[in-house]
Amino acid sequence: MKQLSQIYLLLLLVTGLTGCTTIGYYTQAVSGHLSLMVSGEPVDSLLASGEISPELANRLAVSQQARQFAENRLSLPVGDAFTDYVELSRPWVVVNLVAVPEFSLEPHRWCYPVLGCQAYRGYFDLGDAREEQAHFDAEGYDTLIGGVTAYSTLGWFDDPLHSGFTRLSEDRMVALMFHELAHRVVYVDEDTSFNESFATAVELEGLKAWLTETGKPDVFQQALERLSQRNQTLDLVSASTARLDALYQQKGQLGESELRQRKASIIAELLASYNQLERTWSQPGPFGARPEKLNNANLALFRQYNEYVPGFRQLLRELNYDFQVFYDEVMQLSEQPNDERSAALARLSERFAEDL
Repeated sequence: MKQLSQIYLLLLLVTGLTGCTTIGYYTQAVSGHLSLMVSGEPVDSLLASGEISPELANRLAVSQQARQFAENRLSLPVGDAFTDYVELSRPWVVVNLVAVPEFSLEPHRWCYPVLGCQAYRGYFDLGDAREEQAHFDAEGYDTLIGGVTAYSTLGWFDDPLHSGFTRLSEDRMVALMFHELAHRVVYVDEDTSFNESFATAVELEGLKAWLTETGKPDVFQQALERLSQRNQTLDLVSASTARLDALYQQKGQLGESELRQRKASIIAELLASYNQLERTWSQPGPFGARPEKLNNANLALFRQYNEYVPGFRQLLRELNYDFQVFYDEVMQLSEQPNDERSAALARLSERFAEDL
């Protein structure tokens, strides 16, 4: 009944909007999520049936153990999330479009009923995303379409587990579950960096606790290697975006051709440095293996997911890894004005040092 009433609410929101493009977007979003929900089968029934592959059975069993761990050890509001399973016909559940002006690192924001404004727009159909992307490309934006393995409905629905999760390695699946469940804790309108950095911090610290408790040192080492790669990439991106920010502030003083040339030079240096590091890694890094190009959209997206991660992790550390107290502090932080919470997280980040 809860699920049906929420679907009805979303349908009312859609039909109350004006404009063909707006109605079309929300219709695909609601119908796409509804299709996902009604396709689910209870995980317990699948495990009891004996009709699924041993590999899938193992993943589903681990997912249910991770649900309990998330609730009992990480104090996450699990509810009935991840109790149904959906087999997808594609490796991603949605694709996200990010669009950033040519001389800016501030993404275009789309605003939605209930959710407020976000720096990306999700599509269940790749063709729809590419059509929207073409409009921004024509206006000179830097754009990016990326496949999204999972998304959260912030507790409005009982999000299902699906094959996007189970195709991942065990530790990556568990980490992704923790990330999506973290979105149920706090959500700040129009602050994607806060929301995603918080969820990423919970993902990282939750996975660390999970692998420590389950006694998997080899897997733990692989996770630590990925964390080191993320931190090295974050250092590169932070240095490059600082230079780009300074450059873009000269937009009224420099001509577009000069801005474009200097921008290309900074991004080329970043790409070369990343690819040089990537050659020393045993696993693909955050931008993948040997990327051939990057743009403002890549950097803005990476920054959104990582900008405040060190600050959130430092706060959790200072609270002796008491996750419930941590969430309470984060909720209080979320109620502060944007500049104040950003400054608080910056101060916390300055005190953070990775302990590998």
